[in-house]
Amino acid sequence: MTQLQQDRKGPAALRFAASALARSVVQVQRGASRLNRAIRPALRTIGRPLRHVARYMPKGLYPRALVIVIAPVVLLQSVIAYVFMERHWQTVTQRLSSAVSADIAMLIDVYESYPQDPDTATLSRIAAERLGMDVDIIPDSDLPAPGPRPFFSLLDNALSTELSLQVARPFWLDTVGRSSLIEIRIKLGKDVMRILTRRNAAYASNSHIFLLWMIGTSLILLTIAVLFLRNQIRPILKLADAAEAFGKGRETEFRPRGAREVRRAGNAFIEMKRRVERSIGERTTMLNGVSHDLRTILTRFRLSLALMERSSEIEALEKDVDEMSRMLEDYLAFARGDAGEAAVETDIRGLLEELKSDAERQGHQTELTVIGDPLVVVRPDAFRRVMTNLVSNAARYGDRIAISAAHDARYLIVMVDDDGPGIPADQREDVFRPFFRLDEARNVDGGGTGLGLAIARDIARSHGGDIMLADSPLGGLRATVRLPV
Repeated sequence: MTQLQQDRKGPAALRFAASALARSVVQVQRGASRLNRAIRPALRTIGRPLRHVARYMPKGLYPRALVIVIAPVVLLQSVIAYVFMERHWQTVTQRLSSAVSADIAMLIDVYESYPQDPDTATLSRIAAERLGMDVDIIPDSDLPAPGPRPFFSLLDNALSTELSLQVARPFWLDTVGRSSLIEIRIKLGKDVMRILTRRNAAYASNSHIFLLWMIGTSLILLTIAVLFLRNQIRPILKLADAAEAFGKGRETEFRPRGAREVRRAGNAFIEMKRRVERSIGERTTMLNGVSHDLRTILTRFRLSLALMERSSEIEALEKDVDEMSRMLEDYLAFARGDAGEAAVETDIRGLLEELKSDAERQGHQTELTVIGDPLVVVRPDAFRRVMTNLVSNAARYGDRIAISAAHDARYLIVMVDDDGPGIPADQREDVFRPFFRLDEARNVDGGGTGLGLAIARDIARSHGGDIMLADSPLGGLRATVRLPV
């Protein structure tokens, strides 16, 4: 074969191998696809009961961790106990019962095969000395009526089975009457042989010690595991409480503890909290400086206008300066977000009664209802601003106002209803945007800057809550403030 033929044969072999490999890959993919289609119904069938079971599983981390720790231990101990009962306890009991039944069969054979003393003293002596049994012959007697079967009848079943096989005569058995003895009566013609033997001769009575040791050690180990698990879960719960309190605008003391991963998450939360607070502080400082400079310029405008001769143009300029001053204050309040105020326990009933009195002085029919504990932890000035804004809007566009507050274990819900024109459903989220104004049908911030509801929602969300708008039973608008407690 020439060198040219060898060079041609080499690439052809490579192409053939690559083609075979490609066909193998395609076949494997097709087989996997068919297997997937075949297994998918079975997985869906298995997944349904699993989802149903998951619905009733605990939702918290601590209960789930307890299930993860306890379930394998309980399952393992149950399997061990079942295997022990099935293979050891029942087998030993059956063999002991077989030996007792064989001894009784032997005594019956001796009694029937060999002549006995008038009172069967020899047979009784042999049974007592060699077999540990108390044997007595009751002449002209019948078997008693069957007694109640015990709840745990392992001994009764095993001994009854062996007596039926080895003695093959009518018998009566009592394993309940005396705790340490078993009484057996055998019908022998007109007479009855009564046998008393020790319970542990026919029953593996010390097996419960193994079960007690197994259950006792399991309980001790589970108690230790639960205590350690509780100590490991507590730092996670502390971290969750600190994050929740920070989301509600409350200050809480938190120090990272627990495992290394939990400490790492705690330190990350503290660092994030510091960055957020530093960013808010820098923004507040910058806005304070800007507000000081702008107020200085507006004051100069006012002084300059005051020194000029009064005219319609000067009055218009003064209105523009007042409007600019009001817009500046609203914008700075919106940007600051009332930062720095601490959350304290506040009596919302007194606050809402003051707002009710102000609305009534303006000639509006106002109702107030407070359900539950009136004491709530909020930032009082910020919360007052939210409610003042909502009640002022209701008073501006309605004649009747209804204020209702409900405080339960989870939320504080305050609703302000009015009988005004309301807000179209498709614009209720738009009114919370800064500087957004509605048409003249209902200008929520009429005469203002369009920041009132934006500031109110910003304050509510800084408490961890929100503000929603909906239709009111009075025919106008309902503003609902929901804050977590």
